[in-house]
Amino acid sequence: MVQLEMRWAETEAERLWLEGLWQREWGGLTMITRGKSTALADLRAVIAYLDEEPVGAVTWLENEKDAELMSLNALREGLGIGSALLARAEQEVRATGKERLFLITTNDNLHALRFYQRRGYRLVRVYPGAVDAARLLKPSIPVIGYDQIPLHDELELAKEW
Repeated sequence: MVQLEMRWAETEAERLWLEGLWQREWGGLTMITRGKSTALADLRAVIAYLDEEPVGAVTWLENEKDAELMSLNALREGLGIGSALLARAEQEVRATGKERLFLITTNDNLHALRFYQRRGYRLVRVYPGAVDAARLLKPSIPVIGYDQIPLHDELELAKEW
């Protein structure tokens, strides 16, 4: 694993970098999960740096009892960036006294399902047709996902402590 520096996204430059990342990776500045739209501007965000270059980010939304992981992006695979960012989010959420961190992924995202389950996350709910409904709010969501799998459902994974 490489030596990363983790920083809260606080400056205008960091927010602009995050906006660009979300535009490229998520198709906009909002995320639709379980029928709700969440704006990037409303999230807690940490950026990972390698030699002063941003190489990934994690964002989450806290509520009274838990937190939802909204995005996790590692721009270089195989260096432990995603694992380090996830660990940082878990640490921050636990420190606030929340009961769990959960996330929503889609039925086609087998890579994410492997990644999160290896790190202690468990499948807790399936939302059939939720992606079809989200597509009405955010038309940039594709019909066909990874590995040519039709994109229809949301899967909720959670880690409790």
